[in-house]
Amino acid sequence: MKRILLLLFIAMATLHINAADADYNVVPLPQTVSLQKGGAFVLDGSKAIVYGDAALAADANFLAQYVAEVSKLQLSTRAGNAKAGRGNVFLTLDKKVKNPEGYTINVNAKGVTVAGQTPAGVFYGVQTLRKSLPILAQSAAVNLPAVVITDAPRFAYRGMMLDCARHFFPVEFVKEYVDLIALHNMNRFHWHLSDDQGWRIEIKKFPKLTEVGAWRSGTVMGHNSDVDDGLRYGGFYTQEEIRDVVKYAAERHITIIPEIDMPGHMQAALAAYPELGCTGGPYEVGHYWGVYSEILCAGNPKTYDFVKGVLDEVCTLFPSEYIHIGGDESPRVRWEQCPKCQAMITQKGITAKGRQSKEARLQGYFATEVQKYLESKGRKLIGWDELLECDVDNSATIMSWRGAEPGAEAAKLGHNVIMSPNSYLYFDYYQTAKTHNEPLLIGGNLPIEKSYSFEPVPAGADAATAARIIGVQANLWTEYIGSTNLVQYQVLPRMSALSEIQWMQAGKRNYQDFLKRVNHMRDFYQMKGWTYAKHLWPELYLQESKKY
Repeated sequence: MKRILLLLFIAMATLHINAADADYNVVPLPQTVSLQKGGAFVLDGSKAIVYGDAALAADANFLAQYVAEVSKLQLSTRAGNAKAGRGNVFLTLDKKVKNPEGYTINVNAKGVTVAGQTPAGVFYGVQTLRKSLPILAQSAAVNLPAVVITDAPRFAYRGMMLDCARHFFPVEFVKEYVDLIALHNMNRFHWHLSDDQGWRIEIKKFPKLTEVGAWRSGTVMGHNSDVDDGLRYGGFYTQEEIRDVVKYAAERHITIIPEIDMPGHMQAALAAYPELGCTGGPYEVGHYWGVYSEILCAGNPKTYDFVKGVLDEVCTLFPSEYIHIGGDESPRVRWEQCPKCQAMITQKGITAKGRQSKEARLQGYFATEVQKYLESKGRKLIGWDELLECDVDNSATIMSWRGAEPGAEAAKLGHNVIMSPNSYLYFDYYQTAKTHNEPLLIGGNLPIEKSYSFEPVPAGADAATAARIIGVQANLWTEYIGSTNLVQYQVLPRMSALSEIQWMQAGKRNYQDFLKRVNHMRDFYQMKGWTYAKHLWPELYLQESKKY
């Protein structure tokens, strides 16, 4: 019997020695990672994930799923108190954690404790644990070195946008995109659902929006050439599908912010309901990319009824505090000649002011009416930075896309601001100047190093102005991105760079250090079978070129 016990002890000791090691140098890098004296915690199949509050059951299940994915260990989950958590992984709520999305991780030989003020905070602790684990080909124990990690995000709004209007992506891929957002510690999914080239959300009060507006009869080839493919293209999300995606995201502590662009980028809606335009049409769902002159008629009372009817259903589907109304790229040439719009300008006493034409201020009136309606429903308005040119109320949140300067101006004027400058965070741009082996894209050159260098808070900003920079977001417009593989290619690994801008405190980022840590994120991309850009790893190009 003694011999059997001795052999068992030797076998267990050997298992621990041969166990793979976790590495806490993850993306985004936590605020503090303090390695401690003492033995590592051995994560093996005998361990459980214990959660101290029913609200953490989902987080426990996610962690078990993640562990099984990377280490092939099958961990059980169960409710229990701190005593039950000893010797296991224990998830708990702790009011001592100051930031609602902050967390602490304590690891020693006796167990692992992940604590957060909220389930969201615990979830981000779970993500750090997940990303610290090695990716193994077969089941094996993992040594978690003794450590104390304390962490919290710099910005409360950490977003990523996907344009599903120019090209339509199936529900399962939208969920996969949500998974990408979760992996990178982001908490907002900006879902662009309408544009000139397609209307993608079912609105029961206006069925023609999807019967007509969701389909175009052809798509321009190349960069707005004279050649059209002549193929019917489109699709839309039913309200049932949208509820499913909203629930999927919420389970991962991600809020979906829908965008219904108005009054411009409405060609698809006008094709369905031509009476809402200044000329009455006929209109066609857009084939080419760019800015269309046809926009909603701001002098027509039916336009406001339409907008309110759409927003009623949008607000029912999306519990988000914010609703995005676009407001960008809205030529007002039709308004200048439209009797109804000019009558509205006269009726409301709208006049030119400084550099703002009376038509620009009419758009401000339009936006303010929409804003008031959203406020009556307990919601807030987000719009692109063109709203600054329309004398819009400063309770509107501004998303700064034409560089960072409009965001800095908006913050000074008292607006909350989300920085999303095309000069740093438009992921539909090329990732290299050497484009001969790249897929056809809209243009630009935005290598990951430049994205990583972006500082969201303007230099010299006072405390009040800096506080109004509430978040950072990258955008993926899809005029030239028609496949799910290309979506992945354009955002990976740039989402890793974005996550550190959003999460890490000012002055803590280091690009050379990031280059070392992003290697493990690449391992995750490979494990999931995602297509990612390899510009950081030129040796992979050489390996793949040998296949052909």
